[in-house]
Amino acid sequence: MLKGLATLLVFQLAGEFLAQILALPLPGPVIGMALLLTAFLIFKRVPDWLEPVADGLLRHFSLLFVPASVGLVQYLDRIGAEWLPILIALVVSTILGIAASAITFVLVARLVRADPAADERKVE
Repeated sequence: MLKGLATLLVFQLAGEFLAQILALPLPGPVIGMALLLTAFLIFKRVPDWLEPVADGLLRHFSLLFVPASVGLVQYLDRIGAEWLPILIALVVSTILGIAASAITFVLVARLVRADPAADERKVE
């Protein structure tokens, strides 16, 4: 379990390092996660010793929402004063997110249908 946690922290540190050195506009943990995904794709598997750590983190994932909730309560007066722009931003971003997902789904569905190998796999 310690090996898995250390691996996750090393990838996060590598992401932080790259974000700082290259002045990237992405958070270091996101870059680290992309590096970890790249490692999984290169080795074509997830190591067995990493699975218990990932399961443990996912089991307690809801705890990560506590700081956000505290932040909401801390800035409740500002949210109350600026509720309309916040509401508009939430509605517009939700609509754009759903539209982007739908467009991506349609494009991928077209690519899969256009793939002649997919038709051969159906016949077999």
